[in-house]
Amino acid sequence: MHYRFLAIVLIVFIPLSTKGWGFFAHQRINRLAVFLLPPEMMVLYKSQLEYLTTHATDADKRRYIVPAEGPRHYIDLDHYKPNDLPRKWIYAVTKFGEDSLNAYGILPWHISVMMERLTKAFMERDSKQIIKLSADLGHYIADAHVPLHACSNHNGQFTGQQGIHGLWESRIPELLADQTFNYFAGKPVYITDISATTWQIVTESGLAADTVLRKERTLQVPPDQRYAWENRKGKLVRTYSTAYTRAYQAALGNMVERRMTGAVHMVASYWYTAWVNAGMPPLGKEEARIFLKERVLPVKGRMIGRQEE
Repeated sequence: MHYRFLAIVLIVFIPLSTKGWGFFAHQRINRLAVFLLPPEMMVLYKSQLEYLTTHATDADKRRYIVPAEGPRHYIDLDHYKPNDLPRKWIYAVTKFGEDSLNAYGILPWHISVMMERLTKAFMERDSKQIIKLSADLGHYIADAHVPLHACSNHNGQFTGQQGIHGLWESRIPELLADQTFNYFAGKPVYITDISATTWQIVTESGLAADTVLRKERTLQVPPDQRYAWENRKGKLVRTYSTAYTRAYQAALGNMVERRMTGAVHMVASYWYTAWVNAGMPPLGKEEARIFLKERVLPVKGRMIGRQEE
C-alpha cells in the first residue's frame, strides 16, 4: 500500500491532523491575509471574511471524497534527482507520466491552475467564484509552506516519528501561535512569475524538511513527558504535551512562525496578483455580494448552519 494513502487512512483514527497546517492555522492564514489587501480588494474580501476563514479547510475535506484531490496538497521533492523535475507541467508529464506525478504530488502545478481560475473569475467579476477560489487557493499556498508537504517522509513514517506532521503544523500553532507569533507580514506584492515563485516556496519547504525531522529526533525530553491527555469538546484526547511542544518549538527556533507568516503574506500576494492580472476590476458593493443563502437544519435537537449552493 502506498504510504501516502496509508497516512490518509490513519488520520481518521489519530488525534493530531496529518493534513496541511490543521484547521486553526489554515483558517488563521486566510483570515489574516485579508487584512493585508488594498482597500479596492478589501471591499469584497472583508465582507466575506467569515466565509474565507471557515472555508479555508474545504480542500482538506474534499480529500475524502474526491480521489484527485489528495495529490494537490503535496509534492515529494526528494523522490526526484536534483534538477531532474521540469517546472512546466507539459514537460513533466512527458518525462514522468501523469500517473507518476500524481503519485508523488502536484501541488506547485495545481497552484498555477488555481491562479488561472481566480484570474478568470476576477475578469468575469464573478464574486461567488472569486471568494470560493480564493479560499481554496489560500489553502494550497499555505500547504506549500509546510516542509513535510514537500517530503516523502511526510509524517515521519520512515523514521519512527509518526505524528510529527501534526506536531509541527497543528499542535505548535494551536498551542503557541497566538501567544508568541508575530504575524506582521507587510503589504502584498505583485508576483511577476507565478511558477517560479511557487517553486521557490516548495523548494524552501523541502530543504527545511530534514531540520523538522532531525530536531524532533534529538529532543531531550523524557518519554513519559511526551504525551498528555486533554479534554476536547467533552472527550479526552491523547496529544503532544505542552512541555514537549514548547521544547520542539524552541529547538526549531522561529521556523513555524516564519513559514506561517510567510504563508499569510503569499496568500494575500497571490490574490492581489490575480486581481491585477485581471485588470484590477472594481469590487464595489454589488460585486461584494455572495450568492449563497444560509439555511438552518435541525439535527438531533440542535440547529446547524449549512451553505446552499
